[in-house]
Amino acid sequence: MRLKRKTRPSPCHPVTLPQPRMPPLDQQPEEDPRSGPIAIIGAGVAGLITAHTLLRDGFTDVQILTRDAQVGGVWARDRIYPGLYLNNVHGEYRFSALEMPPPSVEGGRLTGDDMANYMATFASKFLRGKIQHNIEVSNIRRHTSRKGWYLDALNLETGIREPREYARLVLCTGGCSSPCIPTELSPEAVVASGFKGLVFQSANFGTVIDDLIASTVTAEDASDPGTVVVVGGGKSAQDVCSYIANEGRSVTIVCPNLDAFTAGPKPLPEFIRKSRLLSLFSPHIHLRTFLERFLHTTWLGKKIVDFVWRGLADSSFRAAGIPAKSSLRNTVSPFWHVRVNDEGVPRANGFHALVLAGKIDVVTPARVRGFGDDRRSVILDDGRLIRADAVVLATGYQSSWSSIFGDETMEELGLNPYLAANTTTVYQWDYTTLKDSPPLHPGAQRWSSSLYRGLVPARNIANRDFAVNGACVSPNNGYTVEVASHWISSYFLGDRMRIPMTPETAFAETERAAAWLKRRYPEIPTALNVSHTGYLAFWTWPQHVDDLLEDMGLRVMRGGGNMFTWPFKIIDLDEIKQLKEERDERRAAMLIISKTPV
Repeated sequence: MRLKRKTRPSPCHPVTLPQPRMPPLDQQPEEDPRSGPIAIIGAGVAGLITAHTLLRDGFTDVQILTRDAQVGGVWARDRIYPGLYLNNVHGEYRFSALEMPPPSVEGGRLTGDDMANYMATFASKFLRGKIQHNIEVSNIRRHTSRKGWYLDALNLETGIREPREYARLVLCTGGCSSPCIPTELSPEAVVASGFKGLVFQSANFGTVIDDLIASTVTAEDASDPGTVVVVGGGKSAQDVCSYIANEGRSVTIVCPNLDAFTAGPKPLPEFIRKSRLLSLFSPHIHLRTFLERFLHTTWLGKKIVDFVWRGLADSSFRAAGIPAKSSLRNTVSPFWHVRVNDEGVPRANGFHALVLAGKIDVVTPARVRGFGDDRRSVILDDGRLIRADAVVLATGYQSSWSSIFGDETMEELGLNPYLAANTTTVYQWDYTTLKDSPPLHPGAQRWSSSLYRGLVPARNIANRDFAVNGACVSPNNGYTVEVASHWISSYFLGDRMRIPMTPETAFAETERAAAWLKRRYPEIPTALNVSHTGYLAFWTWPQHVDDLLEDMGLRVMRGGGNMFTWPFKIIDLDEIKQLKEERDERRAAMLIISKTPV
């Protein structure tokens, strides 16, 4: 693999920027960082494990602030609904400190209730007294001393707003809390059109289920047939459609394309689904092993990779019984996209089976462009009308950060997307598997993000007082956010790490990462929802985790095995259960080295 760098002049940056260096061995924080108060914004998966790791590392004043009444984030009790299933295999959404109970229903999939119970159990066991519910955070800003942070905390129960001070902040608000609603389907558009039915975002589905069912009639009883129109083709849209159809209501899904999925007539063996095997068939920003270099830089390797991904898609369609010309085959590519759901063994009451049984209508490729003049329908981009009793907007999410930061702080930290035209270096990866890529999304072409590793804003990297967790897309979310929490704790402690020492060198690295994401996932405008897509690891999440471990000076590729068996070794969270002890040991060794006379 060769990496070519071409430089062009820029009025904003030097032509070339230096690579990151290790900080000096004797570099230590001026005071013990464990003593200052830390605010963790968000009580989802990332927020809970980050707090747990910081507490284990001796940080004495860790506070989780969440506007929700329960823990869990997207898995909070008031956000789940009947029929909601986790689209990950069992064990990929847990923490190393707490085993995940078996699924409560047959089929090997955890339900929304299972996930809500697990998050509540973890919080009760490890974080009692550390979580402040119903607290809405806003106006985060730099302390006047330039050390630490101010924020405003509104108690949603009492209505009392108070200013607070913290030494450090960790943002764990994720990317699934601020809905992205198209202008033509906004509340203002609903009022202007006079549309008579319910219109709501899929995030609120759990709270309006009863109203929705009560306001619609079953397909058999309808004398004036209408339907519930679900806008969007992702997992939330499909789950909502399945629930409505199973309640006997008519439902139509409208979308440009559907999520890709993996499925089989029986569960895949663990040595395939829980190992590094699939990650090897997806290129990473750098190729660590000979096998990866062979697969992604040679003609024969490309043939093998293409065969694997085509076979995975085709076998999944066959397992779900989807005919060759069915609209259900209008999916994104599982290689070029991260919208991929692991369906396991298809269920008889699942989305694809219900479509094939005629209980869900699929209109794709298509977009909803507004509401009809009759106040009872929606208009598609080709002019067609669909009679709608209700409209569910499963149209995705936008960054959750704009509502909790002022514009000045967003700009100071570099959390806003920046124009890609300002970059100084053009990178090129000579990967054969990335040839014949889809067109670059206009948003991806124009905008980039400067979030280093998806964890720290490049502009603030030298301060070691602000971090983000949960902004990296990974199918093994538990493993990824837990390793990231140790990275953040080491960063706050002032540990010797392989990270850039200055904003300039950090920005150079984020430029390279942004260029890579445009090359690897050209259809995804990652910078436009950086709180969710600060970095896209997805299939290569094991390689991304290895990068984080290597930053901390820790052992990588922890599954073990020899030159023939390592791709098939099952990845388990027990591999990282002792990360704190490993970091402590390394910190002590570095301190001894720093005090040894040369």
